[in-house]
Amino acid sequence: MGMRVLVVDDEAIVLKSCQAVLEAEGWDVSLAGSVAAALAVIDAAPPALLLVDVKMPVQDGMHLMRCLKQRESGIPVVIMSGYSTAETIREAEDLGAVAFLSKPFTPDELAATVRSVQNRLRKEEPHAQPENSGD
Repeated sequence: MGMRVLVVDDEAIVLKSCQAVLEAEGWDVSLAGSVAAALAVIDAAPPALLLVDVKMPVQDGMHLMRCLKQRESGIPVVIMSGYSTAETIREAEDLGAVAFLSKPFTPDELAATVRSVQNRLRKEEPHAQPENSGD
């Protein structure tokens, strides 16, 4: 079992393409088409990482992040947005976003972003073995 990632987006095509890329990277992928669905998944089994679209009908990605902050979930979030203003980015960072993907992004950009977050998570794990650097 790889680490679990939850992708939250109201567009099925985005969910499907993220799922394909992330599963190829060895992640165990869950999908949610709304904030409510995402919260249900998180309550049932918190993922190691969240990929969240900002612009969604009903409740947006920022709403989800505020919920997570209130719960002190500590789950790192990668924000996906086609409208990344400095304000959005600042608010997302305040709410705990660890990375920002501007839509549309390529599969390579997605994989690289998630890989770098994964490396950071591994470093922060208290039981992680120190890596022997060869240089």
